[in-house]
Amino acid sequence: MLIIAVAVFLGILGALLLLPRNRKSGHSEKVQTNSGAQESKTYTKADVALHNKRTDCWIIIKDKVYDVTSYVEEHPGGDAILTHAGDDSTEGFFGPQHATRVFDMIEDFCIGDLKQ
Repeated sequence: MLIIAVAVFLGILGALLLLPRNRKSGHSEKVQTNSGAQESKTYTKADVALHNKRTDCWIIIKDKVYDVTSYVEEHPGGDAILTHAGDDSTEGFFGPQHATRVFDMIEDFCIGDLKQ
């Protein structure tokens, strides 16, 4: 009986780990215009600066805005992701500590462009 319970538990755990998670926090990356075209939402540095904590963390990378709140706890570098919360993280993001897969992964968190 114990073996069956363990097998069921491991099966459920494995399924949870393999299922894709929606990492977006509810912010929309694209805005529908009257003409039907889509354009990126834009944010000012002041907008981004309001999102500067573990439970609400936005960063700027190369003039794009990313809501990484749902990733903060998963970040392999621990709290290093919070160093530039609400600010420009471009320099730190392109540091030697990141594997190339993060460059694809970060797009899942993009919510818009930085207003110049």
